[in-house]
Amino acid sequence: MTRKRLYHDVGGLATLQRVHKIFYDKIYAHDWLKDFFKNHDQALIERQQSAFMSGVMGGPDVYVGKPPKYTHQHMYITAALFEVRQGLLRDALVEAGVSAAHTEQWLKLDGAFKKVIVNHSLQAFHEIYTHKQRIIVDPPPGVRISRELNINHQGDVEK
Repeated sequence: MTRKRLYHDVGGLATLQRVHKIFYDKIYAHDWLKDFFKNHDQALIERQQSAFMSGVMGGPDVYVGKPPKYTHQHMYITAALFEVRQGLLRDALVEAGVSAAHTEQWLKLDGAFKKVIVNHSLQAFHEIYTHKQRIIVDPPPGVRISRELNINHQGDVEK
């Protein structure tokens, strides 16, 4: 199966929309991830993600937004946070009835963006993204990350 066929193999736009509705319902209800999306219209986010993934999967290239690196640059996204997100996406794919083989292919495509949106340290995040208000969200109890978040940083939104 190639990336160019995945869009059609999973069922096209209807499946992307179904998956992203389930996925963002999970995101907006999640104790950690929901704060990244405060004041953002869920239906709009779902439409944008479906349009973006359509092009990634070989369907119509109708996405007109910014690339993932720039869309997420003001968010402190750790590897642990990305893994939680991937888990929710996997759950949404299963719930939407996407086959196991297509689920793995979808997750592989989605996971390819990890390298451009995950921050390797808070210090690097602050050095790179100085021009916008930053969003830093504390993980829920029990989630281990590589550094402390409870320091008040100028210009940051800490939850």
